[in-house]
Amino acid sequence: MLPPLLLLIATMLWGSSFIALKIAFVDYSPMWVIFLRMAVASFCFLAMFKALNKFQYRPGDWKLLLLMSLAEPCLYFIFEAMALQHTSAAQAGMVTAILPPLAAALAFIFLKERVSGVAMLGFLIAFVGLVWLSLAAEKNAHASNPILGNALELAAMVCSAVYCVCLKKLSERYSPVPLTALQAFSGAVFFLPLALIQDAPEFTLGPSLAAILFLGIFVTLGAYLLYNIAIARMALSKATIFSNLIPVYTIIFAYWLLDESLTSNQLAACGLILSGVALGQSRRVKTPVANIAVIPD
Repeated sequence: MLPPLLLLIATMLWGSSFIALKIAFVDYSPMWVIFLRMAVASFCFLAMFKALNKFQYRPGDWKLLLLMSLAEPCLYFIFEAMALQHTSAAQAGMVTAILPPLAAALAFIFLKERVSGVAMLGFLIAFVGLVWLSLAAEKNAHASNPILGNALELAAMVCSAVYCVCLKKLSERYSPVPLTALQAFSGAVFFLPLALIQDAPEFTLGPSLAAILFLGIFVTLGAYLLYNIAIARMALSKATIFSNLIPVYTIIFAYWLLDESLTSNQLAACGLILSGVALGQSRRVKTPVANIAVIPD
């Protein structure tokens, strides 16, 4: 009973991250937001020194560790930050639904894992739904250029899928805490110079700063750890479906907190995306890497 509960909480936190980013971007530039959330998470991980001290590096793993960190958080958050400058939180959340079948495709290419015809059909249906969602989008205060924004979010999903493949290999040798901490530390180092290039913000108490603290503590640290702990206690195939709750949570939070809305065509496209993802997950190999979907934030 505990693992499903942890997954419900983790996906809820990931779904809320899109709203938190939108709020943080009001007063802080994207690079400062990402650096600060990574710095906050890194500071929290320092309190877990005993768990981090158990990390035993194995020769040759630096390539996978580097690629994992470069894919996510580095490139992933750059694309996602850019995406949320052009599209709504609700639409960006829906694009994340394409991550599981996309990761399955990469697993087939790089890990030689078989993907059934049904899974490939599901991927194609989800991709068609994604294109429909973007084309049906209307420009508004929350989405100035939804087609560009959704394309950037798709690029972020590609980075996350690469991360999934790396994590699949590394999780066989390392525990979740040091791997998650590595993401936070590498992200803080990577985004610091990018943040310094931009004007330093005025740090004042308010919703934007609260959103950054939420992203660092509850999303970058909390959601990833909860997800990884749950994965260690249940079959990956049973955990897959929970990642599809992320866009659902995002739409609910966006409607509730940001007063965002979707057109009837976009809602239909969302249904097509979720249908494709569900179809793609109906028949899987025993150890699908796509189940280690991470999303966001």
